[in-house]
Amino acid sequence: MALTHHLPFEKPISDLEEQLARLEEVPDPSSAVQDSIRRMRVEVTRMTRERYNNLDPWEIVQVSRHPDRPQTADYLELLFDEFVELHGDKAFGDDRAIVTGFAKLDGHRVMVVGHQKGRTLKERHECLYGCAHPEGYRKALSKMEMASRYGLPIVCLIDTPGAYPGVGAEERGQAYNIAVNLRDMSTLEVPVICVVIGEGGSGGALGIGVGDHVAVMQNAYYSVISPEGCAGILWKHSKHADKAARALRFTSSDLLELGIVEEIIPEPLGGAHRNHRHTATTLKGSILDALKNLEKLDVEELLERRYQRYRRLGTFERSGVA
Repeated sequence: MALTHHLPFEKPISDLEEQLARLEEVPDPSSAVQDSIRRMRVEVTRMTRERYNNLDPWEIVQVSRHPDRPQTADYLELLFDEFVELHGDKAFGDDRAIVTGFAKLDGHRVMVVGHQKGRTLKERHECLYGCAHPEGYRKALSKMEMASRYGLPIVCLIDTPGAYPGVGAEERGQAYNIAVNLRDMSTLEVPVICVVIGEGGSGGALGIGVGDHVAVMQNAYYSVISPEGCAGILWKHSKHADKAARALRFTSSDLLELGIVEEIIPEPLGGAHRNHRHTATTLKGSILDALKNLEKLDVEELLERRYQRYRRLGTFERSGVA
């Protein structure tokens, strides 16, 4: 797909791609031009592979925030059939930062819950860049509880820098509602599959992140705090975000090593923003595999397995201590 934005570290690649595009527009190219086009295509692929195989944590954060990266709305179109959106929390209002609804995935009836950042300026204003209010988390939980009553598996797509930090959100019980979600999601009697598709920031991500199978896209991150927030606390300035990103150990490989996630979902060459359809196909396969494995379990086994999964998080061993 044609990109509307290039990251700073992608500049050598984008410059070469622009040269390639100009050559490809030449009418009736000579054999020499065709040879140049072939060589440049090979070089673009080589440069992209080399660069994306060696991203540092801060660069991964930039990729996870890429404006062209597929969002929940894109996956609803590419992965699911017959999506029927459900609105409102029956208490305050409808938070556009979280989308919920019934859908079908290759014949499986599921409930989809996901953060939505918005693509246009108007959408981003409505969605607050995926930063949900308490009513968003109430909406998410009420729809998940409905799914549990109907025996429908739940698919959660996580993509938020964090819950909305405004005064109104705090007055309406932001922390309380996230805590309720953590408690009640742990007791849902249906399979819950969570995938971090972009940013997985703090309680905003955890509010729809308690599941039986938690996966992360290759160039996504999942963290207790954003790099800028961590830098502001530890070094008193967000300019140290790259240093914080390294310290937080929140990349997909770190998460798998630490046991936070069960799976890393690979992205196409150059990141998910370069090929939405290929990314969606890979994500669909991952969700279907997880559904197949989880649907074999009875309710008691499912809940015990989920309980033990979260009991294991954060455990560590000390060595060399008297």
